[in-house]
Amino acid sequence: MSGDTFERVKRILILGSTGSIGVQALDVIDSADDMVCTGLACGSRVDEMQRQAADRAVSATSAAVGGGSVPASSDFAALIEASEPDIVLNALVGAAGLPPTLAALERGIPVALANKESLVAGGDLVAAVRAKTGAMLVPVDSEHSALFQLLEGLDPERVERAILTASGGPFRGRTSGELRDMRPTDALAHPTWTMGAKITIDSATMMNKGLEVIEAHHLFGLSYDQIEVVVHPQSTIHAMVRLDDGSLIAHMGPPDMRVPIGHALRWPAAPPARARMPLAGMTLTFEDADLVAFPCLRLAREAGIVGGTAPAILNAANEVAVAAFLDGRLGFMGIPEAVEAALNAVPAEPADTLEAVLDADARARVVAAGAGVG
Repeated sequence: MSGDTFERVKRILILGSTGSIGVQALDVIDSADDMVCTGLACGSRVDEMQRQAADRAVSATSAAVGGGSVPASSDFAALIEASEPDIVLNALVGAAGLPPTLAALERGIPVALANKESLVAGGDLVAAVRAKTGAMLVPVDSEHSALFQLLEGLDPERVERAILTASGGPFRGRTSGELRDMRPTDALAHPTWTMGAKITIDSATMMNKGLEVIEAHHLFGLSYDQIEVVVHPQSTIHAMVRLDDGSLIAHMGPPDMRVPIGHALRWPAAPPARARMPLAGMTLTFEDADLVAFPCLRLAREAGIVGGTAPAILNAANEVAVAAFLDGRLGFMGIPEAVEAALNAVPAEPADTLEAVLDADARARVVAAGAGVG
């Protein structure tokens, strides 16, 4: 995609329209006069997607994308042809979002990426396709959207650190012993953000931040030594960049996902003005992440450094473990234990084909399912 702004209404295909990001994206589009939704897809809650489509006179829909399974390429190709999008918003949950990301980029269609697993599991594949087609990838995650804006125009040689902030989730300050007794209802009570169940549990374990470290590595070409995580309970600063002279530049904004969604969907056009956030009386605090109580953050960074299919193994095992925790079949601290078991049992291989990534994904799920997961 070029840097030219659209002179007509921008056509948007939403994958994962019934999830938290998809619903908020529809809110953004419905309130705009420069965007229109032309296609919807979901993996479950088909009745809800059909209601969304009927309310907006959208005829291009599919229930064959996502839902934890790899979508058929023919289904996605038909959806692309019917919706004729200018940009695809991938808000699917899990590794099932990787094939649609690749398929859109292969067609030269820009992707607004909320499905971080596309880069976690298939970052090398995504990079290869983008190098071939030149298709743009615009991040939707609040932290990566912030970094995207902060790094624009900066000399890469001046960037010493990219700093991702984490709210700390509902269990900030708890010990690993205390966390063993936590239940799904406890973990789903996020103090700051309103998100889907899976990402909310990932926030509680801090796996979400670990996945974001890997995502930042692929999005911005940063080494893992350059990516830092700090806990910032107010969720007002979404990311910071430390320059070579020691100074910091920060991106601040309200904890409202409609802001980065709107930025990604409109890129490269500027988003509309929103209410200003008052500075008077604001409190900003920062803490180091506790890697003993929240080992998922450490495991994710280690998998990213190993590379190849290791991040895909990490992600797949985490998906299985989180689902088991939500179903009451696994304790909270069983999540990192299942992930570590998969990383130890499944060897990392080169992630040079989609088949290699999907094979590692499948093998990791088998191991995680046997690691105390009923």
